[in-house]
Amino acid sequence: MPTVRDHEPVVIEEFGGWFDRGDDESCPSEHFTVCDNIQFYNSAIETRSALDIYQNVASPLGRIRRIYDYVMQTGQSLLVLTDGGKIYHVIGATTVYGPILTIPTMEDFGFVAYNGRAYITPFKTYVDVNGVNYELGIKNEFLYVYKGDGTQARKAAGKGPTGSALTASLGSAGLTDFGDHLFAIVYETDTGYLTSLGPEVFAKLELTGTNKVLISNIPVSSDPFVKKRHIVATKWIPEYNGDQNGYQFFFVPGGNIDNNTDTTKEIEFFDSDLISDASHLTDNFSEIPACVNLNTYHSRLVMVGEFGTDETLAGLPTGIVDNRSLARLSFPGEPEAISKIDGLIIAPLDGNPLTNCQEFRDILYLFKKTRTFAYSDNFDEPATWEEEVLDQGVGAPVHGIATVLDTGGVNIDFLLIVDWSGLMLFNGTYARPEMSWKIEDYWMNLTRNDFRFMQIVNDSLGKKIWITLPPPNQHMMLHANYADGMDSQKIRWSRWIFDVKISAVCLIETNKLILGGLENASV
Repeated sequence: MPTVRDHEPVVIEEFGGWFDRGDDESCPSEHFTVCDNIQFYNSAIETRSALDIYQNVASPLGRIRRIYDYVMQTGQSLLVLTDGGKIYHVIGATTVYGPILTIPTMEDFGFVAYNGRAYITPFKTYVDVNGVNYELGIKNEFLYVYKGDGTQARKAAGKGPTGSALTASLGSAGLTDFGDHLFAIVYETDTGYLTSLGPEVFAKLELTGTNKVLISNIPVSSDPFVKKRHIVATKWIPEYNGDQNGYQFFFVPGGNIDNNTDTTKEIEFFDSDLISDASHLTDNFSEIPACVNLNTYHSRLVMVGEFGTDETLAGLPTGIVDNRSLARLSFPGEPEAISKIDGLIIAPLDGNPLTNCQEFRDILYLFKKTRTFAYSDNFDEPATWEEEVLDQGVGAPVHGIATVLDTGGVNIDFLLIVDWSGLMLFNGTYARPEMSWKIEDYWMNLTRNDFRFMQIVNDSLGKKIWITLPPPNQHMMLHANYADGMDSQKIRWSRWIFDVKISAVCLIETNKLILGGLENASV
């Protein structure tokens, strides 16, 4: 009987990981056709690390749909969505707030942290007549803001002053300019948002130059999150035409009312003191429509993938039922100040919704499932920004851009993007071949209609990547190691298998891996 004594062994000095491309005979000798539940270190491999329960509480959160790393000004935490549309705020292993927001129809949510606050947008999956899934913000739902302190999240922005007419009269002796001026009130919320001007009837007064101005009947907000009010005014109006909204308003120096109770305020100013413009507040949303994805660009909040509200859907052309190709951007430095008129970008209308958005190297990129568009800030309103169609074959799903470490952002020299064709490396253009070239057969057999389930994180310190998978592979996830180089040939892949369905992934405490489980794999 033959023996193996005379067999010449094959020495594998550098193991290349999993290979699933072509038939089994196509697999290089330094790769495996089956490579499950391993992780890589140097040129060796070992069994993947065991999982521990992150929460040390009596009833840990279960049936998790989405997890985000929420970086507050006081430290790191997690936002966790569970079944029933409930979002919890998890701080460390022992503290859970919430639910801080409950929307029963919310199947998923988008999130971005801005100045320590969490901006949250609920969305769901819709199905078209061809059975194709697509994601949009929930119709007649809104953007929410959460302060990170355990109190309930509330609708972002806020309604302007309402009520009886504002009045203005000559006050005590003082120095002002002469002539007719208009006066109005602006609310300021606990997140710094400045509302539209109000009340419905502004005050008009002819200044004498020798008296201060006494503003009376200042409205008081019924919203507990309104903490301040501001008086705004026009400069001298030579001939008032009766259109109170047709003039430019400015914040009056010393016109702050640092409470929500006083109803009178005496002010004194010259027209030359009116510098800070308040006119852009007039056209802002008081309730901002929900979308699928949030990000920032040049200190603006960026929103994409909106269905819309009754207000924004009014007057759409025949056959158009939602705002799927619309991106909205806030005023710089004011994430809740989004103009209805010119704070928007309309991507090419090809029937597919916007899915994602990302700033990279000073360019704003908007994505559809197989499209990538680029926009540059020209320091004018977003509606005037020029568009470049960067790629008409590669895009990203709603969670398909890798976040880096525990920052919740992607600030690194490249982007890792999940696309139908594979895991793409983007550095201004898409690199070919795909980073998933070695496992192309496996990747191409993933359910394209469910790429919304795919979420990716990048441990740039350990040079590791994790990707959740769509049904029926949710009890698995992809793991890759690029310590030998971010290259389609040098990257090493493996597949991790669990007895629960993995629905979400994020990194916390620099690069600690957090997984969210939906249910047992057998369910």
